[in-house]
Amino acid sequence: MKLTLKVWRQKDSKAKGQIESYQLDDVSSHMSFLEMMDVLNEKLISEGKEPVAFDHDCREGICGMCSMYINGQPHGPDSGTTTCQLHMRSFKDGDTIYIEPWRSAAFPVVKDLVVDRSSFERIQQAGGFISVNTSGNTQDANAIPVPKADADKAFDAATCIGCGACVAACKNASAMLFVSAKVSQFALLPQGKIEAKDRVQNMVAQMDKEGFGACTNTGACEAECPKGISLENIARLNREYIAASLTSDEH
Repeated sequence: MKLTLKVWRQKDSKAKGQIESYQLDDVSSHMSFLEMMDVLNEKLISEGKEPVAFDHDCREGICGMCSMYINGQPHGPDSGTTTCQLHMRSFKDGDTIYIEPWRSAAFPVVKDLVVDRSSFERIQQAGGFISVNTSGNTQDANAIPVPKADADKAFDAATCIGCGACVAACKNASAMLFVSAKVSQFALLPQGKIEAKDRVQNMVAQMDKEGFGACTNTGACEAECPKGISLENIARLNREYIAASLTSDEH
């Protein structure tokens, strides 16, 4: 395939960015999107030009690093797919592809397509720890009764890879789906009950401090999430937060 790539180039977070055009010939439909980006960079390096900076790690749809806006969609046109798992067969010969970084004040651009998502890490750190008795006669995890429905929902929430597609898809750049997934995976399990109230309050406070917007209730986050994290988690987050706030006010 022959492709025209419109790629966002930005030297650093303080520099003014712009779209630059590149032509690629003989792109195989069997390539992944990141392999196509590798080919572009090899071409740029051979021409003595600066390669395009982009995040990647596992390239197996697990780590969440490969965050790219592709033709206006987080991770591209395929649903339930990360950028690294997107293949060039999703495009046609002669296509023009726009490639940009996530757009959010809480995700400042580091360089080109790389954004700083350490705000997500700070939100998780604000959640603190889970109290578990590790001395003496520690109870075996298998001996703690957990309803299967709760266990399944907790596992589903835990599949969130923290890529930030939910933020990129939201017109308010809200992180509610991410935060709700991280809250839900512990709120549903008995091991997470001890710090539950402090956890939800601290994580929501940190989310607001990082500058993420409010939830828009449009569902764009769930639609673009590569792991299909459900909006039900946001409802659970709201319930957990309200309950924790009311209890705190009593004291």
